[in-house]
Amino acid sequence: MTYSDAGSSAGPSLYRFRNVGLSLGGKLILDDIAIDVRKGEILCIVGASGCGKTTLLRLAGGLYQPSAGSVLFDGVPMTMPRQDVAIVFQDYGRALLPWRTATGNVSLALEAANVPAAERRPRIDACLAKVGLAGHADKYPTQMSGGMQQRLQIARCLAQEPQALLMDEPFGALDAMTRQSLQDEVLALHAETGATIVFVTHDLEEAIYLGDRVIGLLPHPGRVGIEVEVDLPRPRNQLATREEPAFLRLRRVLFDFIEKSEGHRS
Repeated sequence: MTYSDAGSSAGPSLYRFRNVGLSLGGKLILDDIAIDVRKGEILCIVGASGCGKTTLLRLAGGLYQPSAGSVLFDGVPMTMPRQDVAIVFQDYGRALLPWRTATGNVSLALEAANVPAAERRPRIDACLAKVGLAGHADKYPTQMSGGMQQRLQIARCLAQEPQALLMDEPFGALDAMTRQSLQDEVLALHAETGATIVFVTHDLEEAIYLGDRVIGLLPHPGRVGIEVEVDLPRPRNQLATREEPAFLRLRRVLFDFIEKSEGHRS
């Protein structure tokens, strides 16, 4: 099912999922997934709990291999993790190294890429500045709030200079105000870097606010049930955008989809 207030033209694809299926432990988790992710877009993925959103993201990151079909990244099979694909996890507490400062955590990405030590500090400082942590370079994760820790994880991903940024419910554990602030930072980073972003979330308003497009998965097994184009102007505003009639229509369409997929309606 496809829904759009006003269709947008499709651009070249960075990812191509071709009839992808995945079984784990003898159970079919995803079935017949056929998705293109356009270069430079923000694609948000929503769906009921257990529908395979995170599993789909792991396929995009090369952490899983499909049992059927293929995942292509820029035309090449995605057979393993890539340096130009970065993943922002929901559990920032586990993603960060507590014995390293903010500088040390961002440096980890550069060390993995064999960037010479003399070249690291300017790039680290630039990444921390982009996420609003310029004054916190010497702090350890335990000295930071949850929002700051998630900013730090994003900064480490930016140090990879990724073509694709995969985000797995990154703001789910944060308070509402911090969440909105980080949503706006993601939009600003997207505008600055042009990276392709695939963003998994349970929050339908977050998906609409961030996305150029939203895909909804049906559960058991996970499969594409709906695709909506988000025809909202950029830059977006936390108040004005959410009051747009198009925003409210999309929220209703996605809400009805989730409600039906959870079996609340026949």
